[in-house]
Amino acid sequence: MTMKTALSLIAAAVALMAGQAYAQTDRAAVKAEAAAANKKGDIKAGEAGAAAPKADPKASDKKRSDVKAEAAASEKKGEQKAGEATPGAAPAAAKSDKSRADVKAETKAAVKKGETPKAGEATGKQ
Repeated sequence: MTMKTALSLIAAAVALMAGQAYAQTDRAAVKAEAAAANKKGDIKAGEAGAAAPKADPKASDKKRSDVKAEAAASEKKGEQKAGEATPGAAPAAAKSDKSRADVKAETKAAVKKGETPKAGEATGKQ
């Protein structure tokens, strides 16, 4: 009985290793084909008609020193204040006009009254 078990384990190990060796050569062949197609320009963007990757909106062809010089000139003319993202941009509105202490007091009162949902309960807002 132990001989059958040992032989079956050996057969399973050989099959497993043979499959790995085949997969490695197959993957290498696929990579070589892909590299050749990429050089030729035959590869299309994405799979199954996916859209082409979009250009990075933050990417720029300007050097950092050029951008800094433009910003300094703009500040000198008064078109832009130091630290502003874009000239004439309105400052971001605050999310709330309440202080942190006020919000904590309101939350504490709501918990005492039982108005807050218990942990794990759905609130209905999504």
